[in-house]
Amino acid sequence: MTDSGIRRSVEAVWRIESAKIIAKLARMLRDVGLAEELAQDALVAALEQWPRSGVPNNPGAWLMTTAKNRALDQLRRFKLLQRKHPIIAQEAELLVSESAAGDESPDDDVGDDLLRLIFISCHPVLSTEARVALTLRLLGGLTTAEIARAFLLPEPTIGQRIVRAKRALTEAHVPFELPRNEQLAIRLVSVLEVIYLIFNEGYAATAGAEWMRPSLCEEALRLGRILAELAPKEPEVHGLTALMEIQASRASARIGPSGEPVLLMDQDRARWDQLLIRRGLAALERAEGLGGALGPYALQAAVAACHARARTPQQTDWVRIVALYDALAQLAPSPIVDLNRAVAISMAFGPVAALEIVDALGRDSRLGNYHLLPSVRGDLLEKLGRFEEARTEFARAAALAQNDRERALLLGRAAACGTHIS
Repeated sequence: MTDSGIRRSVEAVWRIESAKIIAKLARMLRDVGLAEELAQDALVAALEQWPRSGVPNNPGAWLMTTAKNRALDQLRRFKLLQRKHPIIAQEAELLVSESAAGDESPDDDVGDDLLRLIFISCHPVLSTEARVALTLRLLGGLTTAEIARAFLLPEPTIGQRIVRAKRALTEAHVPFELPRNEQLAIRLVSVLEVIYLIFNEGYAATAGAEWMRPSLCEEALRLGRILAELAPKEPEVHGLTALMEIQASRASARIGPSGEPVLLMDQDRARWDQLLIRRGLAALERAEGLGGALGPYALQAAVAACHARARTPQQTDWVRIVALYDALAQLAPSPIVDLNRAVAISMAFGPVAALEIVDALGRDSRLGNYHLLPSVRGDLLEKLGRFEEARTEFARAAALAQNDRERALLLGRAAACGTHIS
């Protein structure tokens, strides 16, 4: 294998194994920042040694063993084995006796380590922006440059966020353990929120020249699947995974030949990924099978399932979607939910009733700069034949939109309304 081929192999293995390695080291060292540094050292060692020795039969185990050996060296260097941390000392000595030479299997407790790392990355001591950056770095295996490109931010900005996040965890003495009882549920909400935020930014990019950022969708979906295996009895984990699976199934149909957005009702449903739809429906079934009322993510997944099951837009069960949004509005009230509910009401019962809801939402200051409010209002006015007003709304939505592709779409709709005005 050529050097470039080996480098690609190293990078591929790292993307898959890095979270497990960092999680293991963090449990040993009780320091996420140091764990990542030593894991990176193992990556550098692979890049140096594998071109000479070849890729090991079990490259993930090689990286894990190399990283753990560096962690043991670090523990001894600071004399932690004999002094302040007897528990860590016992774990470290136990690890010394494990088989070396890169042939060991992943440890049985790696799932627990990963779950701890997920909860640490999304710890409430960090800001939402810091949680997102740290989660993508530690669990997604993305480089600082990749995260910066994904969110259209300068690389130093992302780098500083990650450094500050790791420092904040250290200074707050965050324990490397799962939260207990009621704290677990509270923290789980934050974890799911961060994963879904990452997915949404990939599914409909806030700003920039591209309508979607598929790599973010893929990372969020991967994290959701991991979490679903680590927390199999949490309905909302399966609800979020179901939602992301079904939404991701539309990815190739959401973008036209020139990169332009294709709206849901205009998509070629033959291009929807049926494997992802089946996975999503199965995850939703798991959420429902755990009993109790559906949570916010499972309700949104149920809405997505209505679209996934309809072979044509006309076959969509809009009445059920309205009912699901009614339930969601009761459980997690927000003007965004009300706006989505208005769209469903328009499809189920006509634009007049929906316009009343949207006009009321126009008085909500929280939506003052939300471009989808005038976009939806423009759509309803267009359906009612009020083209002048619709053109004004689409133009206002375009002025508020930060994504170049979305802005072009809205300006195109405004221009189309203009052709109907005498």
